[in-house]
Amino acid sequence: MGNKKSPLPFFDSLENIDKAIVKKPQQIDISSDDFYHALAFLNCYKGSLGTFNSYRREIERLLQWCKHISNISLKQIKREHIEKFICFCQQPPKSWIGVKKAPRFIDKNGVRLPNPNWRPFVVTLSKTMHRKGKKVDIDKFELSQGAIKETFAILSTFFNYLLQEEYIFMNPVALIRQKSQFIRKQQNQIQVRRLTPLQWEYVIETANLMANHDADRHERTLFIMTALYSMYLRISELAASQRWLPRMCDFYRDHEGNWWFKTVGKGNKERQIAVSNAMLNALKRYRKHLGLSTLPSAADKTPLLSKTKGKGPITSTTYIREIVQACFDQAIRRLEEDNHVEEAESLNEVTVHWLRHTGISEDVKRRPREHVRDDAGHNSSATTDRYINVELRARHRSAKNKPILVDS
Repeated sequence: MGNKKSPLPFFDSLENIDKAIVKKPQQIDISSDDFYHALAFLNCYKGSLGTFNSYRREIERLLQWCKHISNISLKQIKREHIEKFICFCQQPPKSWIGVKKAPRFIDKNGVRLPNPNWRPFVVTLSKTMHRKGKKVDIDKFELSQGAIKETFAILSTFFNYLLQEEYIFMNPVALIRQKSQFIRKQQNQIQVRRLTPLQWEYVIETANLMANHDADRHERTLFIMTALYSMYLRISELAASQRWLPRMCDFYRDHEGNWWFKTVGKGNKERQIAVSNAMLNALKRYRKHLGLSTLPSAADKTPLLSKTKGKGPITSTTYIREIVQACFDQAIRRLEEDNHVEEAESLNEVTVHWLRHTGISEDVKRRPREHVRDDAGHNSSATTDRYINVELRARHRSAKNKPILVDS
């Protein structure tokens, strides 16, 4: 399989990526043309941290494979190379797999150096297995169907960019007609991962109990949980970043007295979200705790989520995840105490993003899908349609009482 030694990373973090434009780091052993074309491509996505990280991950893997496994340049890649690359990603050398995410570069004596502990692939462990004391096992590494689809999509975009730059003269990904050998076809739409009604009831009730018990710590928790569910927010839309600083004035009232929330989401797209009365009441409660006026004015530049210690807005999505997870953990304990064992067990697997899915899934039951689509920031109604599971419910209902014994 070629050189199995773990490679050093090529591309730094978003905030440090520009430093590589001036001079390719000496530690990086790769074609300058390949490196700078890939770097220019990644710089096209600096406006969105999530997109940048996803694209960097796939481009990094491809270039590492080109250099260390196949010894070819981007200009030489053909359809068969892409197929071999996908197979490689499905079963990379163990030395290329890490058991935890490590920073790509580290600071040493004022210089950014590639981190030898970084790996192109990382094996993960479910939250349930982690709670049970299971250890991460490199032999258990596998790419999900979603990850393989994403790889194809990102590489196709990358090669289209190189085509436009006239660096290559064909898109090898587009030439792969039988992607089904890598991606299984779905008979029906994929079920959206969401909380059950009972789980959400316990989660929001738990957030209320936490806020009532310790307002200084958890009024913010209650507001976060409500906003993620009611306004279908992504976690990146709550954290401050270079492209977006959520502030109180992003809640605003139009000339007809309706309240809206402005945010900048995936793909650096700005959108307006209709604010429900329940969400507005949650905002009022949160602002009262902060000692602010009942509702914000256009001049209210207060960060939407402020740090508990120190000044300024919360910038870490990891910190927000920890706040949400603490609420989930309390809800799990309450479910267990009330003998809802299965609900508690499955809640162990829930992530922050499930709150967005849950809010959308509930709203499509009662709101026009076009309204939900626009509030959620979906590009098309087809995406929103994934949350409509009426047919699945009816299908299961008709099967639920099927007999095993045939009537004679």
